[in-house]
Amino acid sequence: MEKPILIIMAAGMGSRYGGLKQIDPVDKEGHIIIDFSLFDAKRAGFETVVFVIKKENEKIFKEVIGKRIEKIMTVHYAFQELNDLPEGYSVPQGREKPWGTAHAIYCCRQWIHGPFAVINADDYYGVESFQMIYDYLSTHQDDKYYRLAMVGYHIEKTLTENGTVARGICEVDEQGYLVDITERTKIKGNQNGIAYEDNGQWHALNKGTIVSMNLWGFSQGIIEEIIKGFPLFLDEQVKDNPLKCEYFIPSVVSQLLLHQKATVQVLKTTAKWYGVTYKEDKPVVEKAIENMKQQGIYTSKLWGESDE
Repeated sequence: MEKPILIIMAAGMGSRYGGLKQIDPVDKEGHIIIDFSLFDAKRAGFETVVFVIKKENEKIFKEVIGKRIEKIMTVHYAFQELNDLPEGYSVPQGREKPWGTAHAIYCCRQWIHGPFAVINADDYYGVESFQMIYDYLSTHQDDKYYRLAMVGYHIEKTLTENGTVARGICEVDEQGYLVDITERTKIKGNQNGIAYEDNGQWHALNKGTIVSMNLWGFSQGIIEEIIKGFPLFLDEQVKDNPLKCEYFIPSVVSQLLLHQKATVQVLKTTAKWYGVTYKEDKPVVEKAIENMKQQGIYTSKLWGESDE
């Protein structure tokens, strides 16, 4: 059985941060959120990482992140390009938006030879989450089903005080398996509770509701499903929404569940998510990282001398 690898979706980093050079550190040593994810992944057991980036960002990404990580992990780069499409398909005129998270995995197909985990580049997931997903991938293999997993967070642990967030709301059965996942793009929490907006109406969500933060554990076979499903997605979606439709991981997973081809074990964590969705979130992340250093979870020099 191949050792699990880690895929980090980082193709959107340049656009979200106004260029990779503008990525803000979250501690005085100059680390960014992705450093802590890689550190946690490495100590969980991951030895190989695939960064999904834009080709145009290759040079600066390697300078800012890659050259440090190459000293402690095996590093590959996959390029999420608009024209990486199945034979016979072309980019719609005027399209600039990437094709989505499932397409990010599609762009990694040459590097996927066994189980793999997938994360966002700019989310902090917590030590426990990486250990849980690595342990699952190391001990489960496909049988008549694809045996998949995701780390599920309590919704109240994933909110910001500075605006709304998008989350995948999960329905989980009594055995801990994912039944369905619904993307909600406007969720907020305040003293009155937690709610999501849909067609102008706000609907309450309970504390403890499990949400996906895009930390998935997949078997190798899922890449074939993504490859097979991509032309179907293009045929169905491009004609109606050529400039903005996206091929999302939860959509692929939902189809596999619908056709009873996969199970998804939900690995529940009580960890708190951190991220800089809004610029006002940054001080919260900085304080959290400093607190974790004081607790001994991290050292000031994550990689020792290789931080330099």
